[in-house]
Amino acid sequence: MPIDFLLEALSDGEFHSGDDLGRLAGVSRTAIWKRLKKVEELGIPLISIKGKGYCIEGGLELLRENKIRDGLSSSAKALIAEVDVNGVVTSTNELAMQKAVSGNSGYICVAEQQTSGRGRRGRHWVSPFGCNIYLSMVWEFTGGAAALEGLSLAVGVAVVDALSKIGVKGLQLKWPNDVLHDGKKLAGILLEMTGDAAGTCQVVVGVGLNITMPDASQAQIDQPWVGLSSVVAERVSRNEVLSLLLNELVPLLDDFEMHGFNKYRSQWQSLDAFQNKKVVVKLGADEIEGVSRGVDVSGALIVDTSEGARRFNGGEVSLRVV
Repeated sequence: MPIDFLLEALSDGEFHSGDDLGRLAGVSRTAIWKRLKKVEELGIPLISIKGKGYCIEGGLELLRENKIRDGLSSSAKALIAEVDVNGVVTSTNELAMQKAVSGNSGYICVAEQQTSGRGRRGRHWVSPFGCNIYLSMVWEFTGGAAALEGLSLAVGVAVVDALSKIGVKGLQLKWPNDVLHDGKKLAGILLEMTGDAAGTCQVVVGVGLNITMPDASQAQIDQPWVGLSSVVAERVSRNEVLSLLLNELVPLLDDFEMHGFNKYRSQWQSLDAFQNKKVVVKLGADEIEGVSRGVDVSGALIVDTSEGARRFNGGEVSLRVV
């Protein structure tokens, strides 16, 4: 009996006895107990009360391809080749990169949990089961790396546009790839490329969006963060949020090579969390202080320093406010 059956049965947040679950699955109560241990190993908050049975506190919304597709716009549907919904994976970017090598443009990968989720500069992305959004997309570009300048910043703009549709306000962007709410990290973006750096290449666009976190996962996060569930009035549906993200991101990817970052630059500037603030740019062992002046048409960060204006691209550069 697959564990998905138990997750589906317990997803309503109500109590179900071991006998009832066994009858539904056509297995013994002992078999149900063994599967419930697997559920607990996923970090899902399972409650057991004698005489009542088992329940997942607060319920659980599982990702479903049909629900994601139901929320897609006609333009997004036309451009998506595959929506691949997974349970536990190493990382959605890793799966997407495997597809990218074969040129699978339009491939969309989502997962309930990542065991080796990655953020920028190799940082671990905390990815508990059934709580957040772990999304990766494969897209083909014909202009090589030069056509990708500013793409991560444009993706940030698209994420803000998507979240604004469910009433999220006060969002800002931190160069080059973070979405912030009240100065705390709400989402992160990770781009990886394969193929010809001067010609046809495939790009994997990864987006991690915090919605809620179990206590054990919160303890693993080493920076200020916030979840979507705490900044919107009503409970959010992960399937609906995924649809909204894809409705903004897929057309952007299809359009970006023609128009580039310049189409999104003014909106990015209006969302810049560090605009005209004193900042420190860390470049390897060097630290450069100055005042952040936004970005140029290629998405490079402009900083006024004591030696004049300097420009910084992504890569191993990090930025913090003084």
